[in-house]
Amino acid sequence: MTDIRIGQGFDVHAFGAGDHVMLGGVRIPHDRGVLAHSDGDVALHALCDAMLGALALGDIGRHFPPSDARWKDADSRAFVRHCDALLRARGWRVGNCDITVVCEAPKVGPHAQAMREAIAADLGIDTDAVSVKATTSERLGFTGRGEGIAAQAVCLLVRA
Repeated sequence: MTDIRIGQGFDVHAFGAGDHVMLGGVRIPHDRGVLAHSDGDVALHALCDAMLGALALGDIGRHFPPSDARWKDADSRAFVRHCDALLRARGWRVGNCDITVVCEAPKVGPHAQAMREAIAADLGIDTDAVSVKATTSERLGFTGRGEGIAAQAVCLLVRA
């Protein structure tokens, strides 16, 4: 058994009616929302999948199925805290994580620090162990056409 584990995650949601998106636990004004069972925070959903994947605990859909009414409109920060509790119960914690949001809009940069702080608080780690950045897809594909938003995440787990 090693003293580190690495996980990666990916999430995507289509845009729909609304006036904001949730990203990294931060409400960001936007001319649309996302179609999702929970709050649709792709950054946190990708992070949860990375955390769960590092310990081979399945994916976010297994732990928070959209068929379960308890998760309707749920705050994805609760998902992160739940996943963190699962890791810690098994003797692990997040050492660091790196999240990339893929979209043409909204602009992520002005909100990245607040996202880092929210994620760090939920994981009980230093802000400098959380990276949040964004890229466009150069107007290619569904994100480039402004049809949705995606995120990918990686995390390193270390023994607690």
